[in-house]
Amino acid sequence: MNGATTSGELRAHNRARLLRAVHEGGAALTRSQLTRDLGLARGTASVLVAGLVEDELLHEEPAREQGRGRPTQVPGPHPRGPVALAADVREDAWELAACELGGRVTVLAVRPHDGTPEGALGTLGEALAAERARLGHRVVGVGVALAGPVRHGGLVDIAHLSWHAVNVPRLLTHLPAGAGGPGVPLFVGNDTAFAALAEARRGRLRGVRVGLHLHVDFDLGGVLVVDGRPLGGAAGSGAEFGHMPLTGGERPCPCGALGCWSTEVGANALLRHAGLAHGGGRGREQAERVLATSRQAVAAGARALGRGIAALVNAHDPEAVTLSGHGVELYERAGETLRAAAEPYLMAIRRETPPRIEGSALGWRGALLGAMESVFDAFLTPEGLGGWRGSPP
Repeated sequence: MNGATTSGELRAHNRARLLRAVHEGGAALTRSQLTRDLGLARGTASVLVAGLVEDELLHEEPAREQGRGRPTQVPGPHPRGPVALAADVREDAWELAACELGGRVTVLAVRPHDGTPEGALGTLGEALAAERARLGHRVVGVGVALAGPVRHGGLVDIAHLSWHAVNVPRLLTHLPAGAGGPGVPLFVGNDTAFAALAEARRGRLRGVRVGLHLHVDFDLGGVLVVDGRPLGGAAGSGAEFGHMPLTGGERPCPCGALGCWSTEVGANALLRHAGLAHGGGRGREQAERVLATSRQAVAAGARALGRGIAALVNAHDPEAVTLSGHGVELYERAGETLRAAAEPYLMAIRRETPPRIEGSALGWRGALLGAMESVFDAFLTPEGLGGWRGSPP
């Protein structure tokens, strides 16, 4: 049931459904495929598409491969259509992109920062303001991924950078939170949760009812994904499986706990295993070199990753486990070591049918794509589309 009680409400509901299908299909599905998949009458679909084209939400192009019969069209993003601005704020740099309906990403800027909240978010706010001025009404929202737990209200803690309760909306001074006034909706989230959201929409967790996603950067984050949604927790700060004592260690973690899994997996752990300086949010290039040259460090990381995965599989019974960030390369270089480390810690019933473990289909781009999806999730609704005004007069 969609809740529509009038013809206008039904039309608004179907407009949102059609645009959502275009977006999730990567703007690659023909009008006839969309009509069939959504269970629409051909005439209804034609009227809907025509209205969306007129409103500058869609633009149609002929399909590349034409069969017999009437030419078919492929609905995709309009050149003056909606844009989501998405940012991935890592410990040492941020990346900003403009994302169109269907998921096409255009990287606008990649800039290093000094690791302070003001140095990272102040410059990002300036860049966002400039892009909003350039793109105007086309910007329908901003999504920002951050490498730490994010509480409701956009408060972020990044322990290894000494960020505590940093008010992200306030520091993005050019972007008032909320949809009213001169602002646009702002969605702030944990990078692992956003990477998991993207994996569920466009990667190897698509169609998976219960999955586990792990993102490995300087340390490790992880989240359970149920029916395509990462579980955020009561305060919104889920996606912190890395701060569970899953490997039996007692090393102190910057978060304040002892024995966190993330102290054994990630760039900092790789550098430590290789006898190099580590800690904080610097050293990604050195970690890449360690991954390429030190079998010992890679094996240690893979064993710790495998043992923790086993504990989470026992607890959650996922269909699949996906890895992003450095996790992809750890699995590619030491997948057998990882699986061998996991097996003794699996319950017998889990060993019978273990979940598949795979590297992400999205690589390092997952957090950015998840930030985009957070914007389009809100926009591709009858309420969100109600605020779209097309080209100004």
